[in-house]
Amino acid sequence: MKDKNNDSESTNREKVEAMKLEIALKLGTIFGRNLEDASKEQMYRATASVLRDRIMQQWAYSKEKVNKTDGKELYYLSMEFLMGRFFDNFIMNLMLQEDVTTACSELGIELKELQDIEPDPGLGNGGLGRLAACFLDSLATLGYVGHGNGIRFEYGLFKQKIADGYQIELPDSWLEHGNIWEVAKPEEPEIVNFGGELEKKMVDGRLIVEQKNCYRIKAIPYDMPVVGYNSGVTNTLRLWGARSTKHLNMGLFGRGQYMDAIEEKELAEVISKILYPDDNHVEGKSLRLKQQYFFVSASIQSIIRKYKKNGNDVRELPDKVVIHINDTHPGLAIPELMRILMDDEGLGWTEAWSITSKIFAYTNHTILPEALEKWKVDMFKELLPRVYEIIHEINERFCKVLWERYPEQWDKITEMAIISYHEIHMAKLCIVGSFSLNGVAKLHSEILKETVFNDFYDIYPEKFKSITNGVTHRRFLLKANPGLSKLITSSIGDEWIKDASRLKELESFAKDKGFQEALAKTRLINKEALAHDIMSQLGIKVDTSSIFDVHVKRLHEYKRQLLNVLHIMHLYNRLKENPDLEMHPRTFIFSGKAAPGYHRAKLIIKLIHSVAEKVNHDTSIQDKLKVVFLENYCVSLAEKIIPATDVSEQISTAGKEASGTGNMKFMLNGALTIGTLDGANVEMSELVGDDNIFIFGLTIDQVDEYWRQGNYHPYKLYEGNPNLKQILDQLLEGFFNQEESHLFNEIYQDLLYGDGSRGDTYYLLKDFQPYCDAHGLIDKTYGNKSAWWEKSIINIANGGYFSSDRTIEEYSEKIWHLPKHNFEQKM
Repeated sequence: MKDKNNDSESTNREKVEAMKLEIALKLGTIFGRNLEDASKEQMYRATASVLRDRIMQQWAYSKEKVNKTDGKELYYLSMEFLMGRFFDNFIMNLMLQEDVTTACSELGIELKELQDIEPDPGLGNGGLGRLAACFLDSLATLGYVGHGNGIRFEYGLFKQKIADGYQIELPDSWLEHGNIWEVAKPEEPEIVNFGGELEKKMVDGRLIVEQKNCYRIKAIPYDMPVVGYNSGVTNTLRLWGARSTKHLNMGLFGRGQYMDAIEEKELAEVISKILYPDDNHVEGKSLRLKQQYFFVSASIQSIIRKYKKNGNDVRELPDKVVIHINDTHPGLAIPELMRILMDDEGLGWTEAWSITSKIFAYTNHTILPEALEKWKVDMFKELLPRVYEIIHEINERFCKVLWERYPEQWDKITEMAIISYHEIHMAKLCIVGSFSLNGVAKLHSEILKETVFNDFYDIYPEKFKSITNGVTHRRFLLKANPGLSKLITSSIGDEWIKDASRLKELESFAKDKGFQEALAKTRLINKEALAHDIMSQLGIKVDTSSIFDVHVKRLHEYKRQLLNVLHIMHLYNRLKENPDLEMHPRTFIFSGKAAPGYHRAKLIIKLIHSVAEKVNHDTSIQDKLKVVFLENYCVSLAEKIIPATDVSEQISTAGKEASGTGNMKFMLNGALTIGTLDGANVEMSELVGDDNIFIFGLTIDQVDEYWRQGNYHPYKLYEGNPNLKQILDQLLEGFFNQEESHLFNEIYQDLLYGDGSRGDTYYLLKDFQPYCDAHGLIDKTYGNKSAWWEKSIINIANGGYFSSDRTIEEYSEKIWHLPKHNFEQKM
């Protein structure tokens, strides 16, 4: 009888030898180098090219199989796709970790060195883009055909540098050395039109509308494979790059008018340069609108072209296509499809609207008024005259429905209208033009129904759904935390990797001393790795036995990084009064970017650094307190921070965070959450129980009551709490930044007085003492290590609910109704 283990070892050895040979061949054919004189960059590209060859075969096979089944496909339109590095994620999803690691090692290089060469793609900023990336991973893993559509931003948002405590924005040149994973398709362009005038005429009883004298921009598709984990399905992320339709004006160039010669070309191509240009001025707003229309127009044209290529009738489009709008940014896809169906396909309004309203689904991600997009009519009409006409007609017909339902209630109709007060309200357009609207957590969905879109809920109750967000546990646990992943697999098997609900089985190990000790060991190893990076980058030595308390996310006032800083100032004051204060050492770790035009968020970053400068250099507090800010937060940095975290800060003002996904990633890695009853924190609390999460502060009902009654008086809180008064006075006195003593005066003024009628918009002062008390409980709990690790294990066990696999299954069941495919891998 043959020895199966020997056969397996022989097969693995053959795979490794084949991979080594392929890498060596790639070095020769691409760079003309051999293994001895190749650089690390060349080794990375050669190894990536070997993987790419395998992926391209699987991608082609997957497309072929999908075309033969002719099933329904999803197109996910999003302004952001925060993908993270592709190289190591592909290795994991292709189940090649052991082969690639061994091959690289035998060639004299560590795989991690190659992984660190690849830059993070600059395709997103925060939770919106990371959610889209998680969804693409889960779709492919589960066997659903679902493609992403967005913009190929050449410089992303920006690369954050910190200079003297201030955020500096630099270009994020992530494409400087090319992108080995993308396939440019200049032979498949779409043309997007802006401006011009409309010419209308009747032909055979049909209205023909043409956009004349417009400026045309070419949209070039760049496709990237989305490889599922151990799955035969490989989907596509299609990103659009803007190119001018006009060539360089050689006449002007020859006359020495170089800038004039390239100006028009550069103005066209700026559309795909930067994510979220500053919109504090007209030019920035105009560019944002151009970006949004550019990518949705190109995407919808491409979708229709692909659909018709197989001889399909556009009237049957809803049977084969579902298009999901990720927040309002892609909302212009609705009138754009109407334009194509009427102007290009010759359908009448009624038939076109019937098709359109059955195809689009919309996810709302915010209740913040400033984030519910609106466009000034005058600017919109000038840039997109035909699309404006269509939106105007949608609005007129919708208002007629409202009039029949609410006769003579002009105020109500005006408030619900898509176009009102000389503005186009994109969220309202998305609701009216979609067959489904969903919130991203139970609490968020209830807020949408009861307050933000209550009037629309009365009309369209069947459209409103609730689907709680999720994250891909494979990237943020299996890949990011290999030590913990091995511990889990050794305890419950490996089925949790494709079925995160199996993590629930870990609850039986919650009190197991051996499991607790093993978990503590993996956490320490991760903390040591992060501490090493902190020392290397910042020169700050942190105690790995201290509590690593982490607050990493986009800088925004409602996320309340400022509340965290105020508490750190309070702890520092207590330690100055009593250096022997009984307190477990704390390392507070921050990371996150502030929007370039968001002055207050950037000032909070400066405050964090000012506090850190004073605290970290004060020897009298005996290293009981350290403050760290890691610059340029991105997916790769998150993968280092999250596994090393003891306490996860999720402290947004109740009712302001739609869901949150960072809280889920930390939970999966066993961090304990300190947070408000906001977003998905509510469901986390329900899953783990009150004893395994640190909840504090105002509830959404209490926040609403303060807002409605106008009886919130932050100055009384200031006067009534000596600790709070001390730290706010220190802001005013420049205690933490004596060189710029007045720098933080505006924070003091806004917290206490605001705009003269309301201070402390996000209720930091009201939640300050409960927040301090919750941290006191954390300190006490951490002292009982067995109890702490028991809580940590319970969090990991229940974190499986927040897998994006579960989220995608719910989307398909409730909204998309996609068929599931089961293809073999062609490796």
